Amino acid sequence: MAIGRSFAIIKNEQIDGNKEMIAYGFMNIIGSLTSCYLTTGPFSKTAVNVNSGCKTPMANVVQGFCMMLTLLFLAPIFSYTPLVALAAIIMSAMLGLINYEEMYHLYKVDKFDFAICMAAFFGVSFGSMDIGLLLSVGLSLLRALLYVARPAACKLGRLPNTSLYRDTEQYPETMSLEGILVLQLGSPVYFANCSYIRERYINEEDAVTEYRTEHILLDLSGIVNPRIEVLEKMTLAKFVDVLGKQAFYLSIEEAIQSCRFTMDTSTKEEALGSSKTEDVV
Repeated sequence: MAIGRSFAIIKNEQIDGNKEMIAYGFMNIIGSLTSCYLTTGPFSKTAVNVNSGCKTPMANVVQGFCMMLTLLFLAPIFSYTPLVALAAIIMSAMLGLINYEEMYHLYKVDKFDFAICMAAFFGVSFGSMDIGLLLSVGLSLLRALLYVARPAACKLGRLPNTSLYRDTEQYPETMSLEGILVLQLGSPVYFANCSYIRERYINEEDAVTEYRTEHILLDLSGIVNPRIEVLEKMTLAKFVDVLGKQAFYLSIEEAIQSCRFTMDTSTKEEALGSSKTEDVV
């Protein structure tokens, strides 16, 4: 299936995995009745067919007929062909499958994806197909565990002349809001990553030195489908009642406006209190 999908991407085509599995199963059942070899989708043969311009499965029928004639009449001649010559034919067809531009793009965009790509490449080249798949799948699982244990958390800023908030590292032109720190969490929270998230938020708050942080907004739009156990515990703990319904907002802009109103109100009250004190003195 992986071989078929890789060639489908090259040809910008779509394949149905269920139909492919049904076809392989049906061919193996029929072949078992005649003591036939196991039917699979070999990588080298597929590469040769694609590079030769084959378009339909009829090419396999023609190829099988030609192979039968070759084995019957030309086998003694091909018996003297060196194996290195046959290997060169297969390798020349396989070189066209290596996408150097995509590998360079992975290196520039995500080093971990590039490491997985290289592990699969060298595992298949110097080991076997199974070793390459095991290395790539193992590293992919490791990456998934790392992303869950250390979720993406970033500081948001507002884009100029818009109401959009984006990561300040990816968009340096974003503007920070004085007195308000907006943080975004992009994955669910559970026991394995709660400490990391707490430390990350504390570090982001301590990194702000231009002004005193009065409000911290948490954008939890990236957390989808929370577990029912978590919701039950939050309900029993009266999480909403403790924080108050006024602490929850449907959008970042709505929360920003509320924080600004609170800050302006407190500033006016402080100014009014100081003026009354001066009058008394």
